[in-house]
Amino acid sequence: MLHIRPFESRDTEAVIELWRRCDLLRPQNDPLKDISRKGKVRGDLFLVGENDGKILASVMVGYEGHRGWINYLAVSPDHQRRGYGRQMMDEAERRLRSEGCPKINLQVRTSNLAVLAFYKAIGYLQDDVVSLGKRLEHDRPAR
Repeated sequence: MLHIRPFESRDTEAVIELWRRCDLLRPQNDPLKDISRKGKVRGDLFLVGENDGKILASVMVGYEGHRGWINYLAVSPDHQRRGYGRQMMDEAERRLRSEGCPKINLQVRTSNLAVLAFYKAIGYLQDDVVSLGKRLEHDRPAR
């Protein structure tokens, strides 16, 4: 069982390493900037899951009053398929429900079939939408 708690600045290196091991880092997103940005907007919704003092999971949860968003859901590859991703999502959903959030959106790369299967297994369906984006700030390449 994971102990789920809000992210603390002392978790930064461990979380970035977790994201690296889960192949979540992309050159267009500086993880330090992403963490800093989240700390300025509902930092209480950036969660980590730990066991024996080691961070094994993370999730960034967002809510702007209309839709909830999930970003950076990660479970250490050595600890996957133990229910940790489900526990992180259950906590994210619990927190969003308590805010009055009516729906959660998330994005998954179409090539990531295992993650798509995970979300489908916990009740997420593919919406009939196209995801669009526009960068307002260009980050340096991830380290």
